[in-house]
Amino acid sequence: MSCMNSSINKEGIKRLCRTLEENTVFDSKLYDKFDVKRGLRNKDGTGVVAGITNICNVHGYIVNEGDKEPIEGELIYRGYNINDIVSNVQKEGRFGFEEVAYLLLTGQLPNADTLKRFTDYIAERRELPMGFIVDMIMKAPSKNIMNKLGRSVLALYSYDEECENPSLENEMRIACDLIAKLPVIMTHAYQTKKSYYDKKSMIMHPLIKEQTIAETILSLMRLDRQFTPEEAHLLDTLLMIHAEHGGGNNSAFACRVLTSSGTDPYAAYAAAIGALKGPKHGGANIKVMEMLGHFEENVKHWDNEGEVADYMEKILRKEAGDRSGLIYGMGHAVYTLSDPRAVILKRKAFETAKGTEFEAEFRLLETIERLTPELFKKVKGSDKVVCANVDMYSGLVYKMLRIPRSLYTPLFAISRIVGWSAHRIEEKLTGGRIIRPAYKAVAKQREYTPLSER
Repeated sequence: MSCMNSSINKEGIKRLCRTLEENTVFDSKLYDKFDVKRGLRNKDGTGVVAGITNICNVHGYIVNEGDKEPIEGELIYRGYNINDIVSNVQKEGRFGFEEVAYLLLTGQLPNADTLKRFTDYIAERRELPMGFIVDMIMKAPSKNIMNKLGRSVLALYSYDEECENPSLENEMRIACDLIAKLPVIMTHAYQTKKSYYDKKSMIMHPLIKEQTIAETILSLMRLDRQFTPEEAHLLDTLLMIHAEHGGGNNSAFACRVLTSSGTDPYAAYAAAIGALKGPKHGGANIKVMEMLGHFEENVKHWDNEGEVADYMEKILRKEAGDRSGLIYGMGHAVYTLSDPRAVILKRKAFETAKGTEFEAEFRLLETIERLTPELFKKVKGSDKVVCANVDMYSGLVYKMLRIPRSLYTPLFAISRIVGWSAHRIEEKLTGGRIIRPAYKAVAKQREYTPLSER
């Protein structure tokens, strides 16, 4: 039955919404009155401490005698600085994402033999259940790959005879399974979308067991399966730096919240995927590329800082761009002077873009990054220290890798499943209590009116 033929049509829906707003919206000053920490943030922007973790440290400031002082950002995986991990992997000319996955899951670095056995095990677990591709992906194509990832993770529950087994061994098995399978689900969902919605050729390549996760993604995504070693290593770097970012980020916290209720792993990971989809979280790199498109359309000379600055002021005043007043890719909840992931990606982006048709776009992003702090102060009147975050350059890197925009956020999920798994298992081992913050109720008590008297 269509909405127009049902008892409540479109106009009826509008009336329902108006009634809802009248009975829901309250004065925002109540947040201050009751000292509510909106977004689980303190007034100085620091996060409310909601737990303890041994997995990751996201360090962007120090508190000195009550004052928040900016410092260069650090990202620490299980005690190891992300810069040291990435630089050593690159120095040795090998792939590092599988090593990062092992480190985050177990808490220690593997030796060569252990790493090979772990990498081989992940490769063996890539195959999807019989009929899964047709029944769960091809028969229900989705315009949004993130939604398809979430639905597919929930669907895998039905194919797992041990889906409710709470043992640590089973949790680790499922975590490894999803690390292995999500890249395959993503690429097949993309091929299906491309055929159904874009009317382009769809090719489902067979898996090549010897390939790493980064190589597998490029191999399954491209029609000719061809890619250079440099491209695969660049994607591997992206996967490494996106793998984990502390227990307080929205998607990891969502995973821990669901885990604390005692639900199954598939439900918890699907929730994390849903959280990451949001444009304020994992979808931010797409917003950066959309913003770059606005600059390219409205700024004639990209190398003229005055023209770029003029357009940036219009964006900040909500007169241009998407009218949000935001410079996407700038600012972070924790990092102040620098985001270590952005520093790594900026360097890799320049190496890849230099001397190509992408160099002009890189220079434009670099100009936007450089001008934002002073223009933010000029237009907003704020002295807040802001730096480029990981999303500033990740979208351009994906573009240079010929990865379609619809896969930017799914690739984030492919990487972050590692961190989610580590946090879920840690919550099960150390949490012990269901996560339940309080909400202050402000609705006044009313006397019930019988239906005949309303």
